[in-house]
Amino acid sequence: MAGVRSKPQPNGKFVGWYVNMNGRQKFFVGTTDEDGTLVMARRLEDEHRQIRLGYRPAPKSADKHRARPVVEAASEYLEWGRSQGGRGGRPWGKDHSRKRKAHLTWWIGRLGLTVLGDLDGILPKVERALRELQAQKRQGKTLANRREALSAFCQWAMARGYLAEDPLKDSIGFDTTPKIRRRALTITEIQALLAVAPEWRRLLYEVALTTGLRKGELAALTVGHLDVDGGGLRLDAAWTKNRRPGYQPLPSGLVRRLAERCPGKAATVPLLRVPSHTDRCIASDLEDAGIPAWTPEGNVDFHALRTTYATLVVESGANIKEAQALMRHSTPDLTLNVYARSRSGRLSELAEAVGKALETRPDNAACRTRLAAGAEGLDVTALQNPRLEQAGGKKDRGFDSPRLHQIEKGIC
Repeated sequence: MAGVRSKPQPNGKFVGWYVNMNGRQKFFVGTTDEDGTLVMARRLEDEHRQIRLGYRPAPKSADKHRARPVVEAASEYLEWGRSQGGRGGRPWGKDHSRKRKAHLTWWIGRLGLTVLGDLDGILPKVERALRELQAQKRQGKTLANRREALSAFCQWAMARGYLAEDPLKDSIGFDTTPKIRRRALTITEIQALLAVAPEWRRLLYEVALTTGLRKGELAALTVGHLDVDGGGLRLDAAWTKNRRPGYQPLPSGLVRRLAERCPGKAATVPLLRVPSHTDRCIASDLEDAGIPAWTPEGNVDFHALRTTYATLVVESGANIKEAQALMRHSTPDLTLNVYARSRSGRLSELAEAVGKALETRPDNAACRTRLAAGAEGLDVTALQNPRLEQAGGKKDRGFDSPRLHQIEKGIC
């Protein structure tokens, strides 16, 4: 039974109570009017009675957050990401954090979001905004990244009870097939590129071509990451894309040349010089080397060195598991179908190899001679009826019918 305490609090307000939907007594601070507080208590108790009887839905934890400012919740989300939002509870990378903040800021302004309650029913507006970007010739990956930023924020808010459901749960993604296909450099092109590049860029290209490391990962390498005894590079989870520590082997000659540059340097000194505009640098070197930046097989930029590495690994005879491990991919599909390339020249070589294998098959005449020599004394009756029952109660004798077919045709 709802009621009000007879004495008010020091501030003059009365304390009321009511029985909630779970049958428990709940207290609340009302107003300075005792009768008004009693009315509130009876109304609350009646609402909870209707919920208990199933006449109205139970309140959700997200209801009390509907009036919370979106900017405040987004700031909390970004702080969470910068501290533990990455894989394995690690922080986001700097670039990812910057992009996520920019995307959320764009969505808040584009959709006119003020409070969390404004996120209800936003799917049509989101799709309309993405279609407008698509009309501006934005690539599918760009649209997917922008949509994913808002979706990830909504899912984070749901996990904390700030939203009752994901407003983008029924949205459909975009085709993220790259419009620009990168090609793998040939050995001849690699040699020409290294021949014209300055010494510091030549070393950068060699490390990229023999490890497949990305631009950001190459820039994060320090002298301390070079393992001369082990012959490779130690990779930190803090700056690798998959947020996992790793080890990347290097050719012994390259390890030696890198080590020659390290004496006297602190462990925190960058191992390589990585320019801010790597694509401009490699474009200049490609032009000097006479290498086309674009062919029907695709274009060449700095990230194409990773594509080249994947292709060289596969062509060198690595099995699927080895190639996946060297590329540090989560699935072999990413290694084989996204990065590794099948070269037309290489396919022609394989076709020639198959042709030569067929040309060196055993001579048919010699084969027939061997078969004839081995067939002396064969029971003709048995040839005609391989399942002929033998005398003396013996079981049927089987016969190799494919072999009989070869003998009859006179081929191997």
